[in-house]
Amino acid sequence: MRTVAITLALAAGLVSAPACADTLEAIVRDYEAAANPAGDERGWPDVSPAAVAVRNAEYRKLGQRLDGLKPRRLSADQALTRTLLDWRLDVVIEGARFDEERIPFDAGDGFFNTANYAAGGTVIRTEADARAWIARLGKLPTYYDAQIANMRRGVRTGFTQPRPTAEGVLAILKTAAAQSVDESPLLKPLAAMPPAIPAERRAALIAEGRAVVAEVVKPAQQALVGFFESEYLPAARGALGASGLPDGKAYYAYTARRSTTTDMTPDQIFALGQSEVARIRSEMEGAMRATGFKGSFDAFLVYLRTDPQFYAPDLKSYIERAAAIGKKLDYALPRWFGKLPRLPWGIYVKPPEMEASSGAYYLGDPEKGVAGAVAVGSKSYRDPLFALTAWMMHEGVPGHHLQIALGQERQDLPAFRRRDDITAFVEGWALYSEKLGVEMGMYETAYDDFGRLSFEMWRACRLVMDVGIHWKGWSAEAAERCLRENTALPEGVVKGETWRYIGWPAQALAYKVGEVRFTALRRRAQAALGEGFDNREFHDLLIADGPMPLSIVEQRVETWLASEHARPAG
Repeated sequence: MRTVAITLALAAGLVSAPACADTLEAIVRDYEAAANPAGDERGWPDVSPAAVAVRNAEYRKLGQRLDGLKPRRLSADQALTRTLLDWRLDVVIEGARFDEERIPFDAGDGFFNTANYAAGGTVIRTEADARAWIARLGKLPTYYDAQIANMRRGVRTGFTQPRPTAEGVLAILKTAAAQSVDESPLLKPLAAMPPAIPAERRAALIAEGRAVVAEVVKPAQQALVGFFESEYLPAARGALGASGLPDGKAYYAYTARRSTTTDMTPDQIFALGQSEVARIRSEMEGAMRATGFKGSFDAFLVYLRTDPQFYAPDLKSYIERAAAIGKKLDYALPRWFGKLPRLPWGIYVKPPEMEASSGAYYLGDPEKGVAGAVAVGSKSYRDPLFALTAWMMHEGVPGHHLQIALGQERQDLPAFRRRDDITAFVEGWALYSEKLGVEMGMYETAYDDFGRLSFEMWRACRLVMDVGIHWKGWSAEAAERCLRENTALPEGVVKGETWRYIGWPAQALAYKVGEVRFTALRRRAQAALGEGFDNREFHDLLIADGPMPLSIVEQRVETWLASEHARPAG
């Protein structure tokens, strides 16, 4: 594996990078073309083995080109771009040997939702836009066929999801296939065509779209159901952990490194989880006592899970409470952040076909005029209100929306830096944001603070549970105990989250590892700068330049601290 050399000089843009006929800009351009193969308004990603092999070969060539650039002075942004691209190429080149295309779904999300997400972000302004969307829908069967071919290869080689995970996805596929044409979310962009398109043309275009969904998409959705029923389910693996896959130990260790952006081993991650569980449990017991509750911790959890005062009576009431918290957060942001995004955000109710998706923040698009959204399900009001503030801070601001929207608006950066989904950074930041709410004064009662700690415990348990399942061979029941005994999560969430981790190896590790690093960096900066520490400047440093691996974040903070110490007093 090629190594990424990160130094203070590199971060400051003082190192040299190759300069011959080839340029950094050209390599970035070619990487972005390779990494987004027709997965845009023209069509859907080509996931065939031939196309994947071509992309992987291109990534290796790009790595060689990056290494072969001749020295020239780089600006700080260029140096950072080179370092980030170097890291990204390392990750994809190392991961190519595992052929992950064989499992294109997890415990509730995957390739089958690609078109739904695209529909949610598609804005039609002209007849040409409408025709492009209709044409794109017509290409969905080819995309599904390629995914089926990849999954068949997974069946032949024993690289499959566990049967319960596959059963859950089959239920989602059946729901989508059973929807009437008029209920299809794929027609929503056409339904929102502007009046600038004449009414008769709008009607004709909607009719064309309905015909494509009815005659092309619906049969393809039924074919997916048939494949899962007749071929995938019978071959789905019995073992829950990724270690049970061919070369499974090496695969899980790789996914842990990729997810956390660190060199931590599964055993080190497990030990961190145990330590954090013990620390947070102590703080939770303190918050419990602060509420005045006199019983045991277990009794307190039962009380929180069952007393109606902690739950909204319906979805409307739940959304109204969430919206009020959101406005309170918006009001507080300028005291803690110097740079705020232009893109607004709001609350969105998931359509039925997306209910099983674990995603709770939907990307906005400043160029298309689509706001960011915190997404709730039709049954979200069953979640406790005392945890709602922490959840809104995670999914909304200063969590996902603030960080992602700021990155999207950096049009001066290469596209891959704006859109890179580095989980340890994105989710670590969102969990750090929950904790920041204590200083921001967002948690009004001891119950709210307990809810925050319960959420933090949830992420600490993930370290123990994920490694337990995928590295140590735990059963689902053994993994569930951490959440059931240490958090106020409802029983349905405890079980659902456990199966989420089973179906998505190592993704759950990123949250707590990222938050621990962000928290440590802030303490380091506060200790180094004392009264000179500025929250707004520090937070802008962390998130204003797009997502990046934790090791690079750490080097950037060290460089910033060195410059702050060098700044003349007064």
